[in-house]
Amino acid sequence: MIRVAFVLTCLVLLFLVLLPFQIAGIVFNTSLQRTVPRLFHRVLCKVVGVRIREVGERTRETPALILSNHASWLDIVVIGAIAPVVFVAKSEVAAWPVFGLLAKLQRTIFIERERRHKTGAAAREMAERLSGGDAVLLFPEGTSSDGIRILPFRSALIGAVHHAIGDSSHHERVTVQPVSLAYVGIGGVPVGRALRDKVAWYGDADLLPHFFGVIAVGAIDVTVSWGEPVAYDINADRKQIARDAEAAVRRMTARALRGAPISGNMTPEETNPLSLPARP
Repeated sequence: MIRVAFVLTCLVLLFLVLLPFQIAGIVFNTSLQRTVPRLFHRVLCKVVGVRIREVGERTRETPALILSNHASWLDIVVIGAIAPVVFVAKSEVAAWPVFGLLAKLQRTIFIERERRHKTGAAAREMAERLSGGDAVLLFPEGTSSDGIRILPFRSALIGAVHHAIGDSSHHERVTVQPVSLAYVGIGGVPVGRALRDKVAWYGDADLLPHFFGVIAVGAIDVTVSWGEPVAYDINADRKQIARDAEAAVRRMTARALRGAPISGNMTPEETNPLSLPARP
C-alpha cells in the first residue's frame, strides 16, 4: 500500500510539473509536444520499476507507420519512453477518467472502428501527422492479447492510411516498421502463463485493479524489438503489408519470450539496455 501511494504521489507531481510545457508545445506547435510525453513515460517507467531492453533501432525515415502487437495499457508507457510517437486508440479511451486526458495531451488519434465513415476521417488525420513528421504507431490486432499469442493483424486501417497519404501529400512511399513488445520478467522471475495476467491486460479485466496491481508488483522486464523497416509503394497491397508485419512481430516476440540471444551486430541500446531501478 505504501508503494502504491508513493508511486501515485510521484505521478501526480510529475503531471502537474509537465502539464504547462505540454500545453505550450501543443498550442505553439513546438517540439515540446513530442519530448514532454517521452520524459513523462521515462520517469513513469523508473518510478514503477519497468526495465526496458531495446533491440534494434527505430527508423528515422518519414513518413513512418509503426505496427506493434498489443498486450497491455503498459505498452503505451514502454513505447512512449523510448520513441516520440503518436498513438492510435479506440474512441472509448477518450472518455476514460484520467487516462483519457493523458491520451489527449499526448495527441492520440482516436478512431471509431464500428463506423466506416469515421475510420476514413481518422485515416486522414493519421496521414496528416505522418506527413508532418510524426511517427504513428498502430496496434493492428485491434485489441490486446495475453502477450504470448499474436492475433491476426487487421489490414483495413493500414490500407486507409496508406491511401490517405498518397492522396494528401507528394510521398510515393511509406516506411512501415514492425515492433514487438515482450514482457519477459516480473520481480526477476521469467513470465510464464501463471504470471501473464499480472502484466497483460486483456479480456474482461478491469483497468484500475490491473493498474494498481502493476504498480504494486514493480520490477517488470520488457524487451522491445524493432524489426526491419520496409518502404512500400503507395499502391502496395495492404493485406501483404499486414501479413509481413505480423510475421515479423511473431518471430521477434517468440524469440524474446524464450530468451534467445540476438544474432548480428549489437546496437548501443542492446549492449546498454535501459536498466531502471526495480523499486524506489
